[in-house]
Amino acid sequence: MYLPKPMKRKQQYIVRLDEVKLTRDGDTAIIEYKEAGVPTTHLRIGPQIVDMSDEEIVDLFNETLRAQAKLAAEYKHVAVEVPLGSPQIEYHARSEQWTPRGTVLRCTINDDEHRQAVIQIDDRELCIEDFGRLLTTYAGWGMRIEFVPEDQTHRRPPLEVREPKVQ
Repeated sequence: MYLPKPMKRKQQYIVRLDEVKLTRDGDTAIIEYKEAGVPTTHLRIGPQIVDMSDEEIVDLFNETLRAQAKLAAEYKHVAVEVPLGSPQIEYHARSEQWTPRGTVLRCTINDDEHRQAVIQIDDRELCIEDFGRLLTTYAGWGMRIEFVPEDQTHRRPPLEVREPKVQ
């Protein structure tokens, strides 16, 4: 069975002015890499943008990337699990989607009459599309999934790193 290699999202990097297309929209600079696949940035600068050269805007953008890299290097991730009995997700009418309140979700997998996945979180049943939108809250992050019996979603199981046994 062939499994395609997942595409890694291209990362933004420190640039020279000739490596990007720079446009302005009000108080925002739009920085588009000439290299395909690198995300475009909308950098809100404020009213001082009118007095800035393109080179100064690129310098500010690069300073922003350096500051983000420094913060990322210092970041120590701690997963936050909402206590049992508290809602794990909340609905945002403005974006018309559910979002996690913490960084851990306890859920069960069911299926509907059409054999489509339904994910139950607390007392809510989310179709696979709504669950997928909920996951986009963490676009760009990684995710681990541990399958456990449905009455054990509140506990971390023992972990073994090994090849699965052939059934």
